[in-house]
Amino acid sequence: MNQPIARERRHDPAFLGEVGGRLGRSLEKELGTRTGKALGKLGVHTVGDLLRHYPRRYGDRGKLTALRQLRVGDHVTVIAEVSSSESRPMRGKVGAILNVRITDGTDELLLTFFGKHSRSLEHHERRLRRGATGMFSGTVSAYRGDRQLTHPSYETFDDLDDEFAAVQKVDWPIPIYPASASIASWQIEKAVETVLRPLTAEDVPEALPAAYRREHDLPDVMTALRGLHAPRTPEDWQRARRRFRHEEAFVLQTALAQRRAATLSDAATAFEPRSGGIRDAFEARLPFELTAGQHEVAAVLEREIAAPVPMMRLLQGEVGSGKTVVALRAMLQVVDGGGQAALLAPTEVLAQQHHRSITGLLGPLAEAGMLGGADEGTRVVLLTGSMGAAARRKAIAAAASGEAGIVIGTHALLSEVVQIPDLGLVVVDEQHRFGVEQRDALRAKGRTTPHLLVMTATPIPRTVAMTSFGDLETSTLRELPAGRAGVSTNIVPADRPRWVERTWERVREEVDAGGRAYVVCPRITAGENGGDAAEDGFSDDVSDELFALDDAGEPRRPLASVEEVAALLRQTPALAGVAIGEMHGQLPTETKDAAMADFAAGRTPVLVSTTVIEVGVDVPDATVMVILDADRFGLSQLHQLRGRVGRGTKPGMCLAVTAAHPDSGSFERLAAFAATTDGFELAETDLKLRREGDVLGASQSGRSSSLRLLRVLQDADIIDGARAAARDLVARDPALASEPGLARMVAESIDEDAAAYLERT
Repeated sequence: MNQPIARERRHDPAFLGEVGGRLGRSLEKELGTRTGKALGKLGVHTVGDLLRHYPRRYGDRGKLTALRQLRVGDHVTVIAEVSSSESRPMRGKVGAILNVRITDGTDELLLTFFGKHSRSLEHHERRLRRGATGMFSGTVSAYRGDRQLTHPSYETFDDLDDEFAAVQKVDWPIPIYPASASIASWQIEKAVETVLRPLTAEDVPEALPAAYRREHDLPDVMTALRGLHAPRTPEDWQRARRRFRHEEAFVLQTALAQRRAATLSDAATAFEPRSGGIRDAFEARLPFELTAGQHEVAAVLEREIAAPVPMMRLLQGEVGSGKTVVALRAMLQVVDGGGQAALLAPTEVLAQQHHRSITGLLGPLAEAGMLGGADEGTRVVLLTGSMGAAARRKAIAAAASGEAGIVIGTHALLSEVVQIPDLGLVVVDEQHRFGVEQRDALRAKGRTTPHLLVMTATPIPRTVAMTSFGDLETSTLRELPAGRAGVSTNIVPADRPRWVERTWERVREEVDAGGRAYVVCPRITAGENGGDAAEDGFSDDVSDELFALDDAGEPRRPLASVEEVAALLRQTPALAGVAIGEMHGQLPTETKDAAMADFAAGRTPVLVSTTVIEVGVDVPDATVMVILDADRFGLSQLHQLRGRVGRGTKPGMCLAVTAAHPDSGSFERLAAFAATTDGFELAETDLKLRREGDVLGASQSGRSSSLRLLRVLQDADIIDGARAAARDLVARDPALASEPGLARMVAESIDEDAAAYLERT
């Protein structure tokens, strides 16, 4: 693998020019400081970045944008016609206001401009006269029932410069780019034209093999770039988009095929099943029957761990589907064969939960060498960063000596001082919290390449699994254990006091009936600026600013915090006399353990927490989950949180409290969440709601940055074909010597991943 690019050099103009030729040139030098800096705010720093900043859609001067489709909170660029314009003094204030209405012929959108006096708005009035048509760009907000753009950027078709206007007159499609308040779409179009014009085929690497392009009737890269950024007809950009979807799939699948081929070429220790060992003893003491799905997946793992080729498998399943039992069975097969297994968890709470549940399932089998321990048993040790020095030394010694057959821990397992010499199986829980580098760092501790089992309770559509975990084979557990009562979900409007009051009354009713209640907040303390967000798994697909604009363009109220909400609930009449606990990732380990123990035992039946309880926490008596500021979380995270309740025989209830506007994308996400408890259905809905290039989140250390046009749901055929072709190519030419352009693109994508990983650690 290439060495990662150091963070401080990745956007250095001299360095970029050195490694990237003309494509690596700095935009500040090519286009000027002002334009370069504005593009930099969009993550576009070089000529290559700009060429890969693809248009979001295409406009036609004769076809106006359907304004009905605009959502509150979106930054948009629309083509519309001015229907009216009115300027007036502001009421009770010094200044003037200009209201301009634009229309698509059916619906209207309000444009609002403010000025110190009416004369300061005259230039807008002159340009935005009735009947004028153009492009308008800004963030959609809501005001008194109207959707509006406040101080939008705009360009009318009448006042474009001569060269640009000439293009419009021949009715070429108008590329509309992802833009910002700093730079509008039409300015990006001019910047692209400037850097694209002098490029030749030698400047841009061709990533797709010629035979693959012929088979799929795809244009070469330069033809496609011109068709995408400067199309003469709709067919030009449609054909170009199709080519780049193939390219994105092929580059990614080639990188994954190389990773997979390299791993499979290594030798692994084969662990044959052994009769009469610890695994058989474990199965004999299980107090329940495995589901049919668990039996099926267990058989696959048994077969692959018994082979001398490294197992590389993803096990996904619904919340509570029993993945841990299946994984433990595989770990015990390795222990029976004289090896060790390591389980890597993203948080201390989850690591501790795994340690408790695994030792509980094993009983005396986890107490080898101890009084009352089973003869055929082993030791299970826990290693986390906050452990005391003595306990840490003891755990490290048990792992290094081989005394501990199973080692469970957090990132602390990755430390160089931790040695697991007979490591035969690595189990990674909630892989989306880790980068592939962290996964591989743990695997490197074994004498031979360990088998790998990656687990996730976040359901993943098949095509996403091929793009995000394409080096792994996939198994799925859909069946839930018998006896689960299910969970109902309701949205609670935060601006309706009686609804909020009723929320706490329902919590009290559940507590009085013997239940437990989680109250989840996005912050630990009031006034912080996102410090706990990454630690506690705050969603990557929503803003994590403490103060932001709400859907009406007004300052948003502060997000709910654990400390303030806990204090407030202790004074809430509905919860009088109810003990309320607190939990978050910054608490000492002993305090977190005590908080969870008190909650599970009912001593503090209400627990106010951050999302640190999102995965793995199992309290069967928990029956209600209240999520405050629920619009600030992603769908998969909401589903994980909901999975903490209804795990026993009593039905669960999830109440999502939100101040999101009903027309906003945030509310649409919550409505989808409330409509179903099927995690796989939610996963597909999540993809449909997300923007281009955001389908993989942080699961692969930033690889999502390379997916701009590929649609993982609609483009399943492209992904399937690219995967087969890439694996065939890598089998014939592992180093890609015959495809230098592809090799360069793959190397650059790996470097981007490594750099993104470095920035997060």
